Amino acid sequence: MAIVQWLTITAIGDTRLFLQKFTDAQPASRAMHESWITQLRARDQARETEIDRQAAAMGEHVSPIALCRAIDDAAADDAVLVADSGDFVATASYVLHPRAGSPGSTPACSGRLAWAGFSLGAKLYRPQSEVWILYGDTACGYGTVEFDTFVCHGIPVIAMVGYDAGRTQIAHEQEKLLKDDVATALTRSAYDDVAAGFGATGLRVHSMAGVPGVLADAPAAHAAGRPKNAQREGQDSGLSAHRSY
Repeated sequence: MAIVQWLTITAIGDTRLFLQKFTDAQPASRAMHESWITQLRARDQARETEIDRQAAAMGEHVSPIALCRAIDDAAADDAVLVADSGDFVATASYVLHPRAGSPGSTPACSGRLAWAGFSLGAKLYRPQSEVWILYGDTACGYGTVEFDTFVCHGIPVIAMVGYDAGRTQIAHEQEKLLKDDVATALTRSAYDDVAAGFGATGLRVHSMAGVPGVLADAPAAHAAGRPKNAQREGQDSGLSAHRSY
């Protein structure tokens, strides 16, 4: 017979700090949880294997899953990830792994769509760390103007923009319910040119063959404080990347 005791704790404050302190207060022995942890790790590994299989399926343009795998490999161990908006970020949430000791942030959860201030604050608070922004179409459309802020103040960030010419996450359900894509269709904007207009450097990649070179250059440009921006065409969704400093 299992006895489950439910306990409600109202904790007003920083969620991350609360969970860290709560974890630290638990007994050091993990023996009672080992079977559960083993089961979770097995499920995680099965999921990772499935993601690898999907990432290996190459198409004419850039695969969002393969791109996110490549970003995960390229990002530094202390990188801070800021993600906002749409299908591209939904894909990244399954593929990218938060770095140990480095926070991740999803501004939209705080009701601040495309608020680049999260990445700005992260870079100022952790100047030694890489800061990667993952944008969808809508978030980038609202937040691209902040590239001017990054350039003017010499604040290096790496911004990846996944674009599929639509507010796709909304469109999925809207088209089922309303049989109409009104207000969800967008144009294929040249986000690399927009960032370049603010003083960043823009690159565009049309296939996975060009991704390794762009991602290899990003951390070096970030460390040197040089503007860098890249955009690429995706197969399921267009993928664009900006590196603005």
